[in-house]
Amino acid sequence: MWYVPPAGQLLAFLVVAALLTITPGADMALVMRHALGGGTRPAFLASLGIGLGCLIWGAASALGVSVIFAQSAIAFAVLKYVGGAYLVYLGVRALTSTTEGAKDAKVTEKTNPFAQGLFTNLLNPKVAVFYVTFLPQFVAPDRPVLSQSVFLSATHVVMGLIWLTVYARFIDRLAAVLLTDRVKRRIEAVTGAVLMALGIRLALANR
Repeated sequence: MWYVPPAGQLLAFLVVAALLTITPGADMALVMRHALGGGTRPAFLASLGIGLGCLIWGAASALGVSVIFAQSAIAFAVLKYVGGAYLVYLGVRALTSTTEGAKDAKVTEKTNPFAQGLFTNLLNPKVAVFYVTFLPQFVAPDRPVLSQSVFLSATHVVMGLIWLTVYARFIDRLAAVLLTDRVKRRIEAVTGAVLMALGIRLALANR
């Protein structure tokens, strides 16, 4: 049987989760890169990977696994360095794909958007810390904790998928109507630089 938090706590969660969902970050930068380079399909696949990564961390948080990354300095450091390096790698790939020799190539020809979205979240210890510190605030202690945690995690994932899908569609339509190929390549290059900067920021971040 599924248990959900009380209406008041659920409403508060939805408001806070919505604000966090639309806050720009690595997820939106990755989706923009794929929307510009390949259209809505690869952007949606990246969004699915992002959603699955969040769901895995949410489930791990509910089971207590992600507490290890929240409390262990070594585990947190290892994951943040690997995650930061991966974001830098994605940024470099985005930059190299905008060169003259690759200007007609599609992003999806050499990359796996779903895997990129998945690993962008799985290799980010801050996502683990987020679920460990954020979800418990909206869980009623007098109801089954695991069921409520999974419900809230799934709700957050659905919100993220809806937002990223709408965002990708908007970017794709805007690019088709207003942007030339040259401008799109420049924006994609900027997006690559943003991913690199986010990767460096993650690697240097404290908890």
